[in-house]
Amino acid sequence: MKNIQLKDDISLSEFSLGCMNLPLHDSDEMERIIGRALEAGITHFDTADLYQFGENEKAVGEALGKFRGDYSFTIGTKAGNEFDAARKEKIGWNPSASHIKESIKQSLSRLGVEAIDLYQLHGGTIEDNKDETIGAFEDLKQEGLIRSYGISSIRPNVIDYYMKHSSIATLMMQFNPIDNRPLEILDGLNSDVGILARGPVMKGLLSDNADKVLENKFADGVLEYSHDELKRTIGALREVHSDLTALSYAFLRHHDAAIVNGVSSLSQLESNIDSYNRMPELSQEDHDRIMSAVRLMKYEAHRA
Repeated sequence: MKNIQLKDDISLSEFSLGCMNLPLHDSDEMERIIGRALEAGITHFDTADLYQFGENEKAVGEALGKFRGDYSFTIGTKAGNEFDAARKEKIGWNPSASHIKESIKQSLSRLGVEAIDLYQLHGGTIEDNKDETIGAFEDLKQEGLIRSYGISSIRPNVIDYYMKHSSIATLMMQFNPIDNRPLEILDGLNSDVGILARGPVMKGLLSDNADKVLENKFADGVLEYSHDELKRTIGALREVHSDLTALSYAFLRHHDAAIVNGVSSLSQLESNIDSYNRMPELSQEDHDRIMSAVRLMKYEAHRA
């Protein structure tokens, strides 16, 4: 599997595993998924302290710990949300230095590691004290508690600030041919910032189950698309490549993005690995056909 080299000597597998929807209730299935991912060359695992209010980090840490002697891998997690783990409820947004520095202690303990490879701010607003947040991440880096840091954000004004005032290594956004709003942002990114594309299959809309998903999840359309427009778009994309998941992956590779795809079962992982292995090499003509099939969009909010 292809790897993507980032700053701070971090290397991510081009296909990385999003862990939010892993079956935490079934430790055997969890272990099978993690083991198969590693066997396939997937070496980066993405979680967050907010996922299942800490339980996701704990389960992922335990599952990966069983393979630490046989494989090398990296773990990314996120902070910035306050939550009550006992009551399983989110309290609010808190990107303060004190909260981030307290959160990492909990994440390190749950993951069972001494340092986090990629620590990400799990959101962000323009009203935040962004310099304080950046300072906290830089302190953690100097202390050796994190190797690198990034942000997970869709807000152009927030992204622009971090581009100009921090040393982030990654930017995570939902990104796929249908939700192509990040294309506008790519031109303004620092050359040493890597893109982590979450939601590459758009909740299954870009998969073999597209027709069923379209009716069950997108009856009212999505973003700027009506239901009928989505249906026509899916049909046009299939004319470029019959495997919509492979096509989305190829689109993301064309834009030098790492693919962060979540799964909830071993069979889903196997399907995604198959699509990755069938990924076509897009010519510029193929890319142009994709862009002709979809709407070119941009984020309208959070710009000033």
